[in-house]
Amino acid sequence: MKIATWNVNSVRHRLALVARLLRDEQPDVLCLQETKVHDELFPGEAFRKLGYVHQAIHGQKAYHGVAVLAKRPFRETAVQAFCRHGHARHMSVILENGVELHNFYVPAGGDIADPKNNDKFAHKLHFLEEMEKFFAGRKSTKGDPVILLGDLNVAPLENDVWNHKQLLGIVSHTPVETRLLGEVLAAFEWSDATRHFIGTAQKIYSWWSYRAADWEASDRGRRLDHVWASPGLKGALKSQKILKKMRGWQKASDHVPVIVEFDT
Repeated sequence: MKIATWNVNSVRHRLALVARLLRDEQPDVLCLQETKVHDELFPGEAFRKLGYVHQAIHGQKAYHGVAVLAKRPFRETAVQAFCRHGHARHMSVILENGVELHNFYVPAGGDIADPKNNDKFAHKLHFLEEMEKFFAGRKSTKGDPVILLGDLNVAPLENDVWNHKQLLGIVSHTPVETRLLGEVLAAFEWSDATRHFIGTAQKIYSWWSYRAADWEASDRGRRLDHVWASPGLKGALKSQKILKKMRGWQKASDHVPVIVEFDT
């Protein structure tokens, strides 16, 4: 089973790129974040023509939005209220094979890493706290096959950013964010699929800012996009890759897809 996650930064604007990804990689499931479109305007027919006839969509006009596209049916779909502002930031499905999948778009948090002076940052911290509570409350089911993925908007490790010391005060890598994400990870004893295959000594990123004149030459990235496996799926982890080349495609998103294969 091949699972892909991608912050597409407007699914309609990048419809051709999503179609190319699906044709090239043929994932069984694609999870999108920041779709930026109401459900009724989601370009579902284009994906159905490519074989992704099963779609779980939680959209919002111009902002946020998540979607799950699959080749096989869902047993169930659901949305949880992690977001106190009512944004479309979560969608869960149970796949035909029993795997439960949670697709997240965690708030970015704005530019000021101070919850007292920046409500966007306070909102992000609250969202992470709600994630921790939800999965801590389900710890008795950690032996089940569960996947958490998406744009978590936190680069938790030193080598998940281009310069750890310089970014300690920058939103996405501050100590409070990395601590809270670590608590979400511990709450369900998740395994970070990327770091399962690539040791923490190696730098690896999934996001490069649009602000860079030459993103590839400067390579000042962050690993904001993640795929986590429950203890019940850790033994099924088969491979992972981050499609860095897609950052160089015309009209690219600032994020690139992360793909993980499971032997299930």
